[in-house]
Amino acid sequence: MWPGGGGWERGRWLPPREGRDSFPRLQTPRRAQLRPALPELRTPSPAPRRAPRPPLAALLVAPPPMAFRARGWRSPPPPPLLLLLLWVTGQAAPVAGLGLDTELQIERRFVPDECPRTVRSGDFVRYHYVGTFPDGQKFDSSYDRDSTFNVFVGKGQLIAGMDQALVGMCVNERRFVKIPPKLAYGSEGVSGVIPPDSVLHFDVLLMDIWNSEDQVQVHTYFTPPSCPRTIQVSDFVRYHYNGTFLDGTLFDSSHNRMKTYDTYVGIGWLIPGMDKGLLGMCVGEKRIITIPPFLAYGEDGDGKDIPGQASLVFDVALLDLHNPKDGISIENKVVPENCERRSQSGDFLRYHYNGTLLDGTFFDSSYSRNRTFDTYIGQGYVIAGMDEGLLGVCIGEKRRIVVPPHLGYGEEGRGNIPGSAVLVFDIHVIDFHNPSDSISIISHYKPPDCSVLSKKGDYLKYHYNASLLDGTLLDSTWNLGKTYNIVLGSGQVVLGMDMGLREMCVGEKRTVVVPPHLGYGEAGVDGEVPGSAVLVFDIELLELVAGLPEGYMFIWNGEVSPNLFEEIDKDGNGEVLLEEFSEYIHAQVASGKGKLAPGFDAEMIVKNMFTNQDRNGDGKVTAEEFKLKDQEAKHDEL
Repeated sequence: MWPGGGGWERGRWLPPREGRDSFPRLQTPRRAQLRPALPELRTPSPAPRRAPRPPLAALLVAPPPMAFRARGWRSPPPPPLLLLLLWVTGQAAPVAGLGLDTELQIERRFVPDECPRTVRSGDFVRYHYVGTFPDGQKFDSSYDRDSTFNVFVGKGQLIAGMDQALVGMCVNERRFVKIPPKLAYGSEGVSGVIPPDSVLHFDVLLMDIWNSEDQVQVHTYFTPPSCPRTIQVSDFVRYHYNGTFLDGTLFDSSHNRMKTYDTYVGIGWLIPGMDKGLLGMCVGEKRIITIPPFLAYGEDGDGKDIPGQASLVFDVALLDLHNPKDGISIENKVVPENCERRSQSGDFLRYHYNGTLLDGTFFDSSYSRNRTFDTYIGQGYVIAGMDEGLLGVCIGEKRRIVVPPHLGYGEEGRGNIPGSAVLVFDIHVIDFHNPSDSISIISHYKPPDCSVLSKKGDYLKYHYNASLLDGTLLDSTWNLGKTYNIVLGSGQVVLGMDMGLREMCVGEKRTVVVPPHLGYGEAGVDGEVPGSAVLVFDIELLELVAGLPEGYMFIWNGEVSPNLFEEIDKDGNGEVLLEEFSEYIHAQVASGKGKLAPGFDAEMIVKNMFTNQDRNGDGKVTAEEFKLKDQEAKHDEL
């Protein structure tokens, strides 16, 4: 943590905040597991007996403070064990008769297949080592301290032999080095630790290289076919990453947490190297970002998983990108040639859609439910971005609407939509209407003689095709091979159809568009007509039988007999039964003197007429009960 409570954490600057959860971290494998197997070194026989060695720290005398400053060390000085490699003494010739090597010897025991760079003088390195004498006795090891040895090469901070031995090494390379006394501690040695004129063996494993002149390195290994925009300063991004050291050791991964890392770029929320390395990326791009420690966690590391002076390698896959200033973006895929009307605020739309994230990850589809999504637009029934993106569409239009998270589901997300996600909707508009709409009528053909027009009460025979606005066929009388027959104004068809059939002449062809509130409403017809669907009827009127005046089910075509009751009561008993009444009415219709309302069951009409005359309900009509229409305003017969 930095002074004041804030700090860099996992590549992101977090300000001080009480109760802030710690960023999830992976358990770093113990570095001791990386310790290479040491070669089997046999002790010469007979081995000289050594006196018990006092603690190494007690035998080492630290150089004066000025020596540390002169060598660039920060206070406090390094631990005493490390001084073995830092303490350069005189280079006296080896003692005669000991058979010691006089030249530096380097054996490359393992060289990695890939070696993008090697150690040069002036580089800073981190390495593990085991130091032994020729007889195999260990005198020092970085593994025992569970920490790499970190030092500049070629700047006099190491014994001369080690300075030379490290040059040309690759990360993950393992070398076995034999250093003669003249390139080590010479004829003086280190009292009680390194005998005079000692040949030293070092088993070295290089973990890291960097130079103060290094910059962030970016290697893109996958570029998507399309890249409409790239990361700029102040953009908000969502990405996955694996974080490793130069030797490949994993220290963190968003994949293991199964959650993207979400952050602003270029405003100090990330370590400087990551801020720079992400710039210019496309959604779908994958790149390797290598960051030197002075652009990462520096000399101190992060205090947990990342050691000081460590170069970091991030394998990044960018999933999402937006800027808080973004609005929606619209890409028209298919626009019908004929677009008589475009959607407006307050309209009710039915549309299909596929919903994906910016990287193509699917999250929802109306097609999979086999049902359109139906909603009002411009009134807050859908997310703000869709409210805006659905304005101005045509029926049958296909468009792509890209919605930034602040106009979508925000930082929290919803269901399988992650927080701060950009959403992509590919929509197909099936139909729309406004609750204030009435029917629309387009007449395609009228015969030369079109003087007799349909009206309420008329009996009509017509053919029709019924479809949705997108052309989906629902029903057709032509396919059935028979006409559809109704009495206009009697409630035998939906209200919009009843309205559309009026003032039509025989032989006329017209198209009637019926909004759902004048059709089958929100419920529709299960399995036949979708809810809230606009209907299109293509109609041809084939026959028209004029109906009776409103309120009448039977009329006389001539003068009414003044002795009507007596004519119906053939047996003269002063009572008319249903059989007598029915026989008389049908006789009048057959002779052309009377007319029943067309389109209805004649027997039902006659029975209803008789029931209305039988006022006391005793099954017979008397002269006192019998009245004509103008004599009894309550009834619709005679």
